[in-house]
Amino acid sequence: MASPFSGALQLTDLDDFIGPSQECIKPVKVEKRAGSGVAKIRIEDDGSYFQINQDGGTRRLEKAKVSLNDCLACSGCITSAETVLITQQSHEELKKVLDANKMAAPSQQRLVVVSVSPQSRASLAARFQLNPTDTARKLTSFFKKIGVHFVFDTAFSRHFSLLESQREFVRRFRGQADCRQALPLLASACPGWICYAEKTHGSFILPHISTARSPQQVMGSLVKDFFAQQQHLTPDKIYHVTVMPCYDKKLEASRPDFFNQEHQTRDVDCVLTTGEVFRLLEEEGVSLPDLEPAPLDSLCSGASAEEPTSHRGGGSGGYLEHVFRHAARELFGIHVAEVTYKPLRNKDFQEVTLEKEGQVLLHFAMAYGFRNIQNLVQRLKRGRCPYHYVEVMACPSGCLNGGGQLQAPDRPSRELLQHVERLYGMVRAEAPEDAPGVQELYTHWLQGTDSECAGRLLHTQYHAVEKASTGLGIRW
Repeated sequence: MASPFSGALQLTDLDDFIGPSQECIKPVKVEKRAGSGVAKIRIEDDGSYFQINQDGGTRRLEKAKVSLNDCLACSGCITSAETVLITQQSHEELKKVLDANKMAAPSQQRLVVVSVSPQSRASLAARFQLNPTDTARKLTSFFKKIGVHFVFDTAFSRHFSLLESQREFVRRFRGQADCRQALPLLASACPGWICYAEKTHGSFILPHISTARSPQQVMGSLVKDFFAQQQHLTPDKIYHVTVMPCYDKKLEASRPDFFNQEHQTRDVDCVLTTGEVFRLLEEEGVSLPDLEPAPLDSLCSGASAEEPTSHRGGGSGGYLEHVFRHAARELFGIHVAEVTYKPLRNKDFQEVTLEKEGQVLLHFAMAYGFRNIQNLVQRLKRGRCPYHYVEVMACPSGCLNGGGQLQAPDRPSRELLQHVERLYGMVRAEAPEDAPGVQELYTHWLQGTDSECAGRLLHTQYHAVEKASTGLGIRW
């Protein structure tokens, strides 16, 4: 069966795609008891283990478990985490929480919040032959029907991710004379790309990656910090689910950087792919078109929720286009009406330039898919990368073609993708600078655009992963 993870995770190198029987190890501390002596281990027919002590007593032994955090901290395989993901982050986990809420007293219930990505919404719209707005409203109706309390649109959190990316680029561009690694700035919204960079190129590439959080993780901050305050709840009393086009987002949500130690909770508790939401609809016996639409929820009073919104610049969030327009205006006083893309070797590697009187002022690129990412990294290593900014996505054709999106067996994949792209483009685009509620939250929640609070809640950091060298890794 083909892995649902992005190519950048599957193809890091030959040693990065191995079975857990060879190098999947977890160091554990074994407590030695004084005078315990030698013990035997008995294996039962059901596979359970029992320790038999010298005095004849027995003790059931727990099986060692490798968690998703262990996988992320390891330099071996990533795809062997798939079985862990299915149990830790799946629609079954959401159903367990909803069922527990039904049985619990009101004071013991958790507030369940679902945040839906625009890419997933477009994929579901294509499957059910709906327009994106009806899909958003009917999906809200479905989630509330099964016990979810609030349903948000991650296009709102993407406003913050785009704005922080814009500011970071301008700051780095102005400071490039003082820092060799200031540019190029590489987009950070794709977790498949981030995992690949951390595991394969480590400290060389990480300084180039934008520290701005992805829309999913900004939404995690919004829900578990701002919204929790509004609801007079601690973060652990909220169960936050996101609906994403990509399995790699499950890995992102599980990063230790997005775990609240004080309240022992993650910013995003569970990530469902578009396909998992479709299975949930099937299991509940619900046809999305048959549902009555429900009004969309908004995170704050200043944000409109009458219809879903999106951003210009393609189905992966529009990072290149928004950063390009902002930089042209902020750095050179040039208003860019239309961004013109120049395809290079393939449609997944394109360039954008800003020129004035024959001089190139800005040189941007987008690199989608593992092949183009490898080429980009090699050019960086050779010191021959001409770009100031690169929008990097692990999936060919970007997020609308993510591994978690719905497929149509009776329809060519290219034709389906084009249809999903058209539906995605039907949604009204909104400039993040002008989006209702955004400036209000910067002022009252984050205490300003460049505050310590904004840095803590809207940015993150990356960690180079050293490859472990073990005898098991020897190829005889």
